[in-house]
Amino acid sequence: MADSDPAEADSIFIERPTEFVVRDAFSLGAAPLALAGACGLLGWTTAGFVLLGLTVFVACFFRNPPREIPGGENSVVAPADGRVIDVAEVEGSDGNKWLRIGIFLSVFNVHVNRCPLAGRVVAKDRGGRAFLAAFNRKAETENVRCALTLETAAGMRFQVVQITGLIARRIVCHPQVGEWIRRGDRYGLIRFGSRTDVLLPLTAVAKVKARDRVRGGSTIIAEFESTEG
Repeated sequence: MADSDPAEADSIFIERPTEFVVRDAFSLGAAPLALAGACGLLGWTTAGFVLLGLTVFVACFFRNPPREIPGGENSVVAPADGRVIDVAEVEGSDGNKWLRIGIFLSVFNVHVNRCPLAGRVVAKDRGGRAFLAAFNRKAETENVRCALTLETAAGMRFQVVQITGLIARRIVCHPQVGEWIRRGDRYGLIRFGSRTDVLLPLTAVAKVKARDRVRGGSTIIAEFESTEG
């Protein structure tokens, strides 16, 4: 595995979003901010403060802080901020066994997603129709989701899956098939409560357990043995 040498990639993915506050905050926060101002002019103090608080919440939800990416090319970093709710061996739709690490994002977590390992996008699949609570077992297969399948420079495949939650209604996933994404790069987000899963070959060794708190791009959630030497 390597963070570089994307020989088979069509192009290098341009990391985004990179702004400190994702632009969605301005479009979604404009209405409650305007209403807060109107309430202030009308003397509706309580309503004004509630709407102002909603504006601040939207701005905080779309925060996008920079992160130092730890470890090396064999280190799998968390794709999202949140709480680990699942570390288990599962069978994928292709019949292969995977180590799945599932992360639940509350509305208070950073919702920008990061790539857990460097790789070339070989598939991008959207599916699901439901909006169940992200920690519901049925959400794994029934909720609206977007799965990226990537291949490392060494030919190993893995997946990172964005899954909507009870409140979430939109998944943003920028990479296209053929693009090379670097480990830790920001590549999309999910609005208002969600889940992000990583599916790795069983040669990966989990470094987290259920209920652990992780930070996207900053927490190493699994490791592969070095192939050097």
